[in-house]
Amino acid sequence: MIGIIGGSGLYQIDGLEGASWVKVKTEWGKPSDEVLVGRLDGVAMAFLPRHGRGHVHSPSTVNYRANIAALKQLGCTDVIAVSAVGSLREDYVPGDFVRVDQYIDRTFAREKSFFGTGCVAHVGFAHPTCATLGDQISAAARAVGQKLHPSATYIAMEGPQFSTLAESRLYRQWGADLIGMTGMPEAKLAREAEMCYACIAMVTDFDCWHPDHGAVDVAQVIKTMGENVAQARALIAQLPSLLTADRPPCPCGCDRALDQAIMTSPAAREPEMVAKLASIAGRVLI
Repeated sequence: MIGIIGGSGLYQIDGLEGASWVKVKTEWGKPSDEVLVGRLDGVAMAFLPRHGRGHVHSPSTVNYRANIAALKQLGCTDVIAVSAVGSLREDYVPGDFVRVDQYIDRTFAREKSFFGTGCVAHVGFAHPTCATLGDQISAAARAVGQKLHPSATYIAMEGPQFSTLAESRLYRQWGADLIGMTGMPEAKLAREAEMCYACIAMVTDFDCWHPDHGAVDVAQVIKTMGENVAQARALIAQLPSLLTADRPPCPCGCDRALDQAIMTSPAAREPEMVAKLASIAGRVLI
């Protein structure tokens, strides 16, 4: 089952057969919205608007744990996140699509793990996105003629304010290519939930570092996002033919991320925490 998390400007997808919005309850509270479920070319798909329909959740108030848990509970095996970002590079211009493969996490006001007191786990995260799923996204982009930069480091800031000029210059010195507010902890949680995760970043602006462009504003972001949404939907429509049900286990090991991750000994695990984690980590805990 393919899960799509829609970012700013992408609040629904069209063409799903038997589509319906469903409420999903999770142990981590309410997700951002109901989830649109249906089938696209015969393949099960679930779509969740990250900020909710009407854009009612800020980057800091999105319940990332509930969002990922809801997709996991519905049976999603692959998650494609669509995100609006600012560019920190001359050659990644507004309107471009970019495949993210690394993150720098500068967020500080969000719950970042399903695990905690009573059951501790540490998943490997050197490669935070699934290369195999990313390759399929690249193939989908080629199929619709959409330019897609093949690699980028995304720095996740807390927001909701945009960067200062000093911050924007600093992030460029660090080697970051893109800046956004929602990539973390979403990718971390998807890894803990053992789902393949990839991000399609859509460049809307040059942040504020570029001497030939004014500081980013919401109107600019919305305008560029509106121009990109049709291409994003066209790219998503190609995914069912590429992500077939008869695929082998993920060669990146995303679907086995918890195999060696649980640190707490079985005797010391709190039953309440284990029960809470059943939908996320039941494969290794129960």
